[in-house]
Amino acid sequence: MPITIASIKQQLDSKIGENLTVVAQAGRKKVTRRKGTLKETYPAIFVVDLDQDENAFERVSYSYADLLTKSIQITFDGEEKAS
Repeated sequence: MPITIASIKQQLDSKIGENLTVVAQAGRKKVTRRKGTLKETYPAIFVVDLDQDENAFERVSYSYADLLTKSIQITFDGEEKAS
């Protein structure tokens, strides 16, 4: 079954409030890794509240297209690897 933006949103809707790690491509050889909690989902984006111990800012948002194009990867605590 092909992955669509709607199916990605449905999967994330069921995981609101869970802790996760987001790995994002930040350049040619740079990768940023952020830990936080999936806070909210909207029609085009989702919001992650970041751990204040590790990050300088409170929230970050990503689009579902970032997941679809594999610009970011999400791993929920207790899971192997979710795209």
